[in-house]
Amino acid sequence: MATLSLDKLVKRFGELEVIHGVDLSIDSGEFVVFVGPSGCGKSTLLRMIAGLESVTDGEIVIDGDVVNAIPASQRGLAMVFQTYALYPHMTVWQNLAFGLENINMPKPEIAERVHKAATLLQIGELLERKPKQLSGGQRQRVAIGRAIVRQPKIFLFDEPLSNLDAELRVQMRVEIAALHKRLGNTMIYVTHDQVEAMTMADKIVVLRHGYIEQIGPPLALFNNPANRFVAGFIGSPRMNMVEGSVAAIAEDGVTVDLPQIGRITATVTADGLGVGAPITLGIRPQHIHVGAEAINTIQASVRMVEHLGADTYFYCDLPGDHAVTVHMAGQSRVTAGDTIPIALPAPDCHVFRTDAGEVALGRLG
Repeated sequence: MATLSLDKLVKRFGELEVIHGVDLSIDSGEFVVFVGPSGCGKSTLLRMIAGLESVTDGEIVIDGDVVNAIPASQRGLAMVFQTYALYPHMTVWQNLAFGLENINMPKPEIAERVHKAATLLQIGELLERKPKQLSGGQRQRVAIGRAIVRQPKIFLFDEPLSNLDAELRVQMRVEIAALHKRLGNTMIYVTHDQVEAMTMADKIVVLRHGYIEQIGPPLALFNNPANRFVAGFIGSPRMNMVEGSVAAIAEDGVTVDLPQIGRITATVTADGLGVGAPITLGIRPQHIHVGAEAINTIQASVRMVEHLGADTYFYCDLPGDHAVTVHMAGQSRVTAGDTIPIALPAPDCHVFRTDAGEVALGRLG
């Protein structure tokens, strides 16, 4: 296990700066996920930590030591790649042992480490097979095993599940999370899939355009996104967003005017905004109630219904060409074409400024 900190880390390719002064601290044993859209800098950041990309400015510190000038092979890290990167002419055993043989580790210790990793990953019966004889999930286990045998300080995962089908991704997600609990090592995991981030991470780092937008536990980011970008990126289905303006301000919240829809009260602070200021109202599909309530009830026209057995999703149209997605636990007899009342609970409504940063207004309570 090891601690890691990034201090004002910068990466430039020629004149193009892609990582802009990133600061980050990772505690020993944490499972941290870098998440964000393509091109946000998450893989570049991981490769800098690994030593596969040079640092333009700033410092990478592992267990108190600056490692900027230390070669990748000497940083005590192990990386699992998206493409598995297995040697096709070698057996699973040989793939697992190869890196240890290169550093002249004694054969008995190599055998012990290989068997231990194979048992941990349940690939003992595959040791004599070659990669072409393995499924995608089996190949990924071998790639992880090759990292485990090195007994690294920190595991680095670069979108390791992106080549797997949906069902296998779920299975491997569970297995990697369980592996972290058993090993207790510090792990850094890169993905563009926010569901992977939400289900696996102790701490999520949301990146956009080479900047960190927010850092925190999954539920903290879900419940209290710092800005509109994080609110829209974290959570599935995406948070509903409707443009409006501040209609009234009171001690117990802000009332917003949604053109052609009505007025909605949110239990947030005004944070310096005045009446008439443009804002965006956000609410997650899971927080919308089907049925009329005392406040914040509007009429929605159901365009499509998805029945998933345990859950139902309504895709609805609102006046003014607005659309909302509503999630309801259980089953429903509502059909496409129906008009239904939906309620937006004030404590679950988010309000974002529409000026620079689109930051969230503070929540009350």
